[in-house]
Amino acid sequence: MDDIERLREMIGSAKRIVAFTGAGISTESGIPDFRSPGGIWTRYKPIYFDDFMSSEEMRRESWWRKFATDEVMLKAEPNAGHRALAKLVGQGRMSAVITQNVDGLHQRSGVPDGKVIELHGNATYASCLDCGHRHGLDPIRRAFLDGGKLPFCEKCDGIVKTATISFGQAMPEIPMARAQDETLACDLFIALGSSLVVYPAAGFPGMAKRKGAKLIIINRDPTDQDDSADLVVHAEIGPTISRAVGVN
Repeated sequence: MDDIERLREMIGSAKRIVAFTGAGISTESGIPDFRSPGGIWTRYKPIYFDDFMSSEEMRRESWWRKFATDEVMLKAEPNAGHRALAKLVGQGRMSAVITQNVDGLHQRSGVPDGKVIELHGNATYASCLDCGHRHGLDPIRRAFLDGGKLPFCEKCDGIVKTATISFGQAMPEIPMARAQDETLACDLFIALGSSLVVYPAAGFPGMAKRKGAKLIIINRDPTDQDDSADLVVHAEIGPTISRAVGVN
């Protein structure tokens, strides 16, 4: 039995599946992995949350980086991997997609918002750090690029930031708790396109395994958790999972 057949069999026999996705599923949509060689985090020093809050210069630099890299994300479309997971969610067989990605491609592939657990936030909109009011990016982009104006909340005049988790910023409590609940309740946990080195998020596969779930890892490169998995496939994510699920 080859890897695709084993993957198909394990998915078919599972009753409650959880997916855990990293940058690898989105690089196949043309979104670069910012942590890889040549990525933005290897070319620029990270901006920590405390510096963003205390320094207008750092806030300006953060927004400049955001809009300098936004074009690629705006053009990206969900790929076969995203669509395969959306099919499993639509069938009621996958209870949640836990993601480290911030690109919103899971939602655009058809996964309902309530089924996507975003551990690192979402880069497709901004929010006020004081009152939480959601802000669209288009007016922020125009004001910043045309006149260098930094955004402040239209409701409370608080500092506005992209709705992502920055270096040094606490992980969001509610998504982390939801991710833990889903991980403990599943009988099959599939990690796709994650290097599984960024904690605490990378602890979920091991948590699922200890609870008795089967663990599948699909990633182009080996991970430190491969030895604990029931099935490891080193291949492109989209072509692999879509063949097992039956999605073009």
